[in-house]
Amino acid sequence: MKKQLLAAAAASLIAIAPAAHAQWVVIDPTNLAQNIMTAANTLEQINNQIKQLQNQAQSLMNQARNLTSLDFSALNELRAALSATNQLIQQGQGLAFNVAQMETDFRRLYPESYSAAISGTQMATDARTRWTNSLEALRTAAKVQSQAVQSFTSDERTLTDLVNRSQSAAGALQAMQATNQLLALQSRQAMQAQQLQITQDRATALEQARQVAVQERAREVRRRFQGDGTTYTPYTVNFYSN
Repeated sequence: MKKQLLAAAAASLIAIAPAAHAQWVVIDPTNLAQNIMTAANTLEQINNQIKQLQNQAQSLMNQARNLTSLDFSALNELRAALSATNQLIQQGQGLAFNVAQMETDFRRLYPESYSAAISGTQMATDARTRWTNSLEALRTAAKVQSQAVQSFTSDERTLTDLVNRSQSAAGALQAMQATNQLLALQSRQAMQAQQLQITQDRATALEQARQVAVQERAREVRRRFQGDGTTYTPYTVNFYSN
């Protein structure tokens, strides 16, 4: 019985041996190294593609920030300041700012010489009008100066807002828009300074013209008082008109 069992076991081992030998794998070192290098290269390519996608995403985000518009505009305040000064100039009394009307009034009120046809009363009336023109020109210049001083506070506030927004700009577009508004503020201040200079120069010019007209009027009054110089002819002279 034992012999039969040993024989069966030996037969079983002989049958199993070829099957076990068939499960062994033969590894080629060269092929394995190539496969590892290929996998590493593939992984590196994937990492590079991931980095490219990340860079593209960052670039798109930067472009989006650069295209973000500034949610602040000082244009209305700047235009309002200029409009207020311009209204003061237009409301000014005296010699008109219209070129054609100013030329007509100037020739009448500031003549190069007086003719004999112009009465003393008319000359006195014109002298009063010239004095009023000079006074109104000075008043307009003073008003424009006051308006310029009042603009300092709003200009300071606008300047602070624009500088802060420029420094905290999210992108190039916001920074550019803030810079443009800073330039607009500077331009508005230059225009207001020009308006002030115009009113001051106008007051100076009218006063100088008035003084010239005073001299011409005095010359004409003296001429009428003296007559032709040969004989004395009584003549009524009205220096001040009621």
